[in-house]
Amino acid sequence: MTTPTRRSAAAELIADFVSTGGHLTDRADLARFLRRHHLATEGAIPITLADLDEAIALRDGIRAVLDRDAEPDTEAIARGQKVLDGLRVTVRLEPARDTGGQLAPAVVDEVRRGLARIAGAWAAVLATGEWRGLRV
Repeated sequence: MTTPTRRSAAAELIADFVSTGGHLTDRADLARFLRRHHLATEGAIPITLADLDEAIALRDGIRAVLDRDAEPDTEAIARGQKVLDGLRVTVRLEPARDTGGQLAPAVVDEVRRGLARIAGAWAAVLATGEWRGLRV
């Protein structure tokens, strides 16, 4: 008998992000996701179509890495990597007590800050190996 283990907050965020499926089809969906996961403040969030495209590319790239049952979608992975390459993050000098994430957004834009937090969560699940237990 195996003992069930609880996912980290980072793994939960990634699991929720990749499972958005048809629920990330417009800017309002992205705003709801960011708010629900406390990745953006309440109130109006100016989200451009380019922001939505980046969020979808990042989600699809992570999903492609996690989908070990299919041939790797190298194009989706490359698009997701391009989004990650464009995000600015910084490393916290002291341990973060609130989120446990050591990577913090280094951007002012609300949407990109949310995507940078998702990037930090992805880095955490890669570092701990938790990504291997996540499924699409």
